[in-house]
This record gives sequence, structure tokens and C-alpha cells, in this order.
Amino acid sequence: MASSVRFHLCFLVASILSYYVIGLLVTAHNVPQTQLTLHKDQHLMKVSIGTPPVDIYGTADTGSNLVWTQCLPCDACFKQIHPMFDSKKSSTYRKISCQSEECRILLDEATCSPQNICNYKTGYATGLSKGVWSKEKVTINSTSGQAVSFDIAFGCAHNTGGFHYEGHATGTIGLGAGPLSFVSQIGSKRFSYCLVPYGTDPSITGKISFGNGSEVVGDGVVSTPYVGGDQYYLTLEGISVGDTYVPFNSSGKVSKGNICMDSGSPPLTLPPDFYDRLVVEVKKQISIDPIKNDTLLGTRLCYRTEITNENGPILTVHFEGADVELKPIQTFNRPVKEYEYYCFAITNIANTKLDFKDGAGLYGSNVQANFLIGYDLETKMVSFKPTDCTKL
Repeated sequence: MASSVRFHLCFLVASILSYYVIGLLVTAHNVPQTQLTLHKDQHLMKVSIGTPPVDIYGTADTGSNLVWTQCLPCDACFKQIHPMFDSKKSSTYRKISCQSEECRILLDEATCSPQNICNYKTGYATGLSKGVWSKEKVTINSTSGQAVSFDIAFGCAHNTGGFHYEGHATGTIGLGAGPLSFVSQIGSKRFSYCLVPYGTDPSITGKISFGNGSEVVGDGVVSTPYVGGDQYYLTLEGISVGDTYVPFNSSGKVSKGNICMDSGSPPLTLPPDFYDRLVVEVKKQISIDPIKNDTLLGTRLCYRTEITNENGPILTVHFEGADVELKPIQTFNRPVKEYEYYCFAITNIANTKLDFKDGAGLYGSNVQANFLIGYDLETKMVSFKPTDCTKL
């Protein structure tokens, strides 16, 4: 979409999506903040919707923009253990009409019902979500301990075919840079989060914060610019395995915005050529023999011995103007608990269902763990600060 059109849409959303606060003003001393719970490979963000409030747990997803949760009735939906939102029981719920700006901004994701109600349908690599585009009060905790509420547009999903969220998840909370993301709708120009590593006990949670006071500052912070309208595309120049530099492209030429920040997908996913060259170097620097000819693992690089700081290499991700150091806890994991397999958590995009722009990669949640990561939508910068996210 042309930048002038996108600016116009953002302006319209800012003007129509008002927000209000329960009992206090949002300040740097009262930062909207909530927990991020790791369930399987998804980091779930807890907020409440409706009056009276119902807790929902959406995948915190910087790779998408819409906010949606499963709603009653829900016939073709994944199982969730938490109570499903019933819009009929909320005094603040309302459906959005087809003529509203909130519906028009959905563009090709919107359809109009015979009753003039705006319906939405959005697709992901793992499934789809469709239902009624709605308006509701959303409540989030804050650092002061008092709740803060906002009025936002969201999807009341009645069909979520293909998703395998079963368990604690109830939907998705899009944190992209588009006008309908959670970030934009609450009027925040910046946010930050800290994800716990894969395999962390669910009782230990990460955190996500919004607005003034959520900035990532202090010793060890590195920052890199992002490009793109609705998503955060960084420029990845290469990755060092130990002291050996592996360039993103064999030719040495790198396109701006060649990797997408995506907290909603677990792996760091790379284009085939780059991935193959990186794996060759990782194998060279691990003295243990990898597992071979295992039908369960396929072509994945895996070992029967846990890869730690003592026997595995440090990988340094070279973004434009920022070097981010990854330890084995972020680059190797145990994908199947029943087996003592420890596998390289970086994958080849050719072996996934992901569909990103040509030649682009994906910077997933596994390698984002144990960093305080900040997004500034005004300066268009993403910042990284090494942090033990299990101790926040």
C-alpha cells in the first residue's frame, strides 16, 4: 500500500479509536503492563475484555496486526480451557457496521453481512480466523497495580479452522505497526517485552509493557532500524558462528528489510542458501557427532547430547548497526520431550508453511528470548538488551 494512503488510514484510526482510563492517568509511573505466559511454543498475553471482564490469552504476535479471540457460539474452533467470551453477556460490546472506518480499514479482510454488520476473515500460516468485527472495552494491568482500559476494535471469532492452539490460548493479539494492531489502537508509540526461553516452567512469566516508561535503555542496549508499513522488517547482514562470519548472501549484497520480527512464530527461519551455509559452520564448531538417518527428525541438525555454552558455539546476529549475541539456550532446544534430542532451533524457510516476501527470513520467539526488546514506532527502531527474562 502507498505510504500516503497508509498515513491517511493511521490518521483516521487515531481519530476514531478513543481510549479511557479507570481511576488514573497513564504516566511513566503507571505503565500498562501484563504477563506473557509460555504455553508450548506460544507466548500468551493476558488481557480482559467486556463488562463484566473476561480474561483472554492471545498469542503476542509482532508478525500480525489484528486482535481476535474465540467467541460463543464457536462451532469450528480449537479447544480452550478458559471460558469463551460471550458477547451477549457484555454491556459494552457492540458490532461494527460496514460503513464505519474500522471496517473500511480492514480492506480485503472485510465482508458485509445482509444485516450491514462488518465481518472479518484473516489467514495465517497455521490457520484462519473469521467472525464479527466488533468494538469492546479491553482492560490491562499496569505497573501501579491499577487496571487501565481502552476501547478497541477486535475480531469476535466464530471459526478458527486450522489452528492448533489447544489449551490456554484463546486467540491472537497483533502487535504489528498497522493501524488496527493492539499497539496502535491504545495510542502507544512504543512498547517492549521480555520472553522467557523455550522450555521454561509456565509458572515463570515474561512481561510486556506499553507507552512511556516501556523504553529499553541502559548498558548493553543495541538498536537497529526497521522498514515496512504494518510489520517490522530488520536488515540482517550475516551471522557469526564463533569467530567465523557467514554473510546473508553469498554475493555480499543485502536488501533492506530482509528479516521480519515475529514473536508469534518460534524459530529463526532463514532462506535456503543462507541456512545451508550457516549449518555447515555450526557443525564444524561442535565436536559431537550429529544424529543421522532419523525419520522423526528428517533433515534437522540434532544431537543426543545437550548443547550448552561449554560445547556449543555463540552465534552473533549482525543487524544493521547492532550485533545481538545468541547463546545455545536460544539456538538449540529439545523439540520432543519424550526423546533426548537437542536440535538446532534455526530452520530453513523452504521446510515451513511460511510465506514471506522473496528472500526474507523470520526472527522468531526462540531467539528473542532473554532479551528485553523495544519497538519505537516514531523513530522506527528496534532495540535489544540482554536480560534474564525469568527474573523480572
